[in-house]
Amino acid sequence: MPMKLLFTDLDGTLLNNDSEVSPYTMEFLDRFLAAGNKLILSSGRPLDSVLEVKDHAGLNRSGILLLCSNGTQIYDCDSGRTILSKRLPLSYVSYLQEQAQKYGLHIHTYREDAVVSPAEDREIAFYRRRIHLPLIVSPDLAHALTEGPYKMLAISLDDSDRLEAFRLGIADWAMGKIQTIYSNHMYLELFDHTAGKGNALRFVCDYFGVPLSDAYAAGDAENDISMIEAAGCGIAMANAPDKVKAAARIVTRLDNDKDGLAICLEELSGDF
Repeated sequence: MPMKLLFTDLDGTLLNNDSEVSPYTMEFLDRFLAAGNKLILSSGRPLDSVLEVKDHAGLNRSGILLLCSNGTQIYDCDSGRTILSKRLPLSYVSYLQEQAQKYGLHIHTYREDAVVSPAEDREIAFYRRRIHLPLIVSPDLAHALTEGPYKMLAISLDDSDRLEAFRLGIADWAMGKIQTIYSNHMYLELFDHTAGKGNALRFVCDYFGVPLSDAYAAGDAENDISMIEAAGCGIAMANAPDKVKAAARIVTRLDNDKDGLAICLEELSGDF
């Protein structure tokens, strides 16, 4: 049977509410990979954080790739190398930090080995509850970087309207430069305009010579929509907002805490 590609978001999709892969879901993934298919863990998280999730879950099988930072980096675990890289220029980092400050917003970015924040504030403390990267504090973000980052992240814990005002305020400048997409109501992702999970899915399909019709993509948030729409079979989680469900071919009957994705894929097992 031809190779299938499964692109799955982590939080709210593959992972349960304890941020783990359940035994039921793991059993399905074992069978899926053993059949010669590929699993692409697709996240807004940076590489080291996705690697941590993968290792914690015990996903140490062959055939796994990591789609990181909203598709700006793709890492092949079997070869141990990055096969796609799309970074932001350092000048963008300085501009976006300046604009975020005008709106009173926290914004941070990343090095290969750490998250870089202008201050050790409550937003970065909240973010690092799940993203366990080392922290570098640098009032000027660009000064802590030696190369352009894969993405930046603006956070508002209490006022999503302020995030939206910031997004709209930079919209003209962002045209042809960056994408601005929400991964949840508190997090606004900023990354290269040619990246995104959908374009990353197309890249991986081309890389392995797999038609889009044999690609499955599942997610629960706005930054998953391009991936869900690009795949031959787009799947939205039962716990996803209506906007995500509207983009999908299938909506799971159960949520991420009840093995919704694995059960849905079991029901599609004839496709595999």
